Amino acid sequence: MSVTIDVKGLPAERISVVPSPLTELGMALHALSEPGHHPDLQGWATAVSGRLDPCLADRLCEADFLWRTTFSDVFAPFAGLPGRRGLPGGTLAEELDLLDKLTDEQFVDAALEFTCHSQYSRQSPGPLGDPELRRRALDLAAARGAVQERFARRLLEDPPAVRAWFRQLVLDCDEAFFADTWARLQPQLAADARHKTELLRRKGPAEALSSLSGAVSLDEEAGIVTIDKLLVGRGTTGDGGLVLVPTSLGWPHVMVLHRYGWQPVITYPAKATRPKAPTVEQLTLRMEALAHPARLRLCRHLARSPHSTSELADAHGMSAPEISRHLAVLKKAGLITSCRQGRYVQHQLDLAAVSRLGSDFIEGVLR
Repeated sequence: MSVTIDVKGLPAERISVVPSPLTELGMALHALSEPGHHPDLQGWATAVSGRLDPCLADRLCEADFLWRTTFSDVFAPFAGLPGRRGLPGGTLAEELDLLDKLTDEQFVDAALEFTCHSQYSRQSPGPLGDPELRRRALDLAAARGAVQERFARRLLEDPPAVRAWFRQLVLDCDEAFFADTWARLQPQLAADARHKTELLRRKGPAEALSSLSGAVSLDEEAGIVTIDKLLVGRGTTGDGGLVLVPTSLGWPHVMVLHRYGWQPVITYPAKATRPKAPTVEQLTLRMEALAHPARLRLCRHLARSPHSTSELADAHGMSAPEISRHLAVLKKAGLITSCRQGRYVQHQLDLAAVSRLGSDFIEGVLR
């Protein structure tokens, strides 16, 4: 599973790396609503939440589906401009002006993305123009609760009023906490954008794109950018461009805007010191490897100290070939390491790799 972007014929000069204050505000709102996704931001999230005006906090709850379970494209309005070559504004005010240039249909489709995902990558009239999609949007919003249903109904009945409400919400967030946050983060994001732009100029698109994340790659011959994610989606640059937006608050997320008719955008974590994340295939291999009870028992031995195949066979009452087959599965999944000690090969659990799967597993095998 992955998201792909067709970039055939796209010249390097139409790939832009630009920070976006509105996108970063969206990431900030996501981190505030889902602190468990961002453990390294918990101090910042606690401080901001603690001083947030209760009225503003209530308004944020009213529209949190824009950034909580999905990341709405309203935070990247430049991508929806005609010609598909727009760029983020330098300030939040400039980006809000870009947001005002979207049609009501574009704004409503983006705001109700969680109810219209099946239409995301293809041409569709949207819920404003299609009664059936409108009914479905309201049904799915109702499934999220009364607050979301009321918001969706207001949006469908009076888009200009909700657009004005959202603009004021962004301005109030800026005044309450985001202006200080952006002032601190903007120099770091600008430096990352300059670095990626220089990499693009000197080494080309493949090198620049792979530097965004271990999940991003470019097949230059096929002209396809692949973003390794647990979903399937397709986009194309056509005669437009591709925008890369660095974020300081978004790790571990790599967001891909591939909405039909919009310019593709990849929002990537700017921090280069993060450990390389496993691919979806590697993660699947690890989950499957640990699903077998015999391999779980092997992990218990291998977590404590290195063991040879014959030692494991004796401890588990299994034949050496059976143990070898289980070890091969664990090794292919990247969960054990092996090294030769004299006549014997010793195997040991890679605790660094396993720890990224979760502390509960570590506690289980060490219990």
